[in-house]
Amino acid sequence: MSLLPLGLLMPVLLLLLMLAMERVEGPLRRESVSEQLETFLDTARPEEVETFVTEGYAPALERYWKRQRLARRLPGRLRH
Repeated sequence: MSLLPLGLLMPVLLLLLMLAMERVEGPLRRESVSEQLETFLDTARPEEVETFVTEGYAPALERYWKRQRLARRLPGRLRH
């Protein structure tokens, strides 16, 4: 028995598995992002929304999460 056919078949099988996993993970990622965006837009400050509009979602969300972390460290000092 030769290992050559198995060696040639293995990358194809791995590629098929990766494609199948992408189809499973895709809807999960989209749902998570939409929930984060909804939460962000509900509680963001005007300057964070401005960052969202001018720079995109990632920088605005990072600014939002920094403010949230700071608010947890200093309870009662910062308000949404």
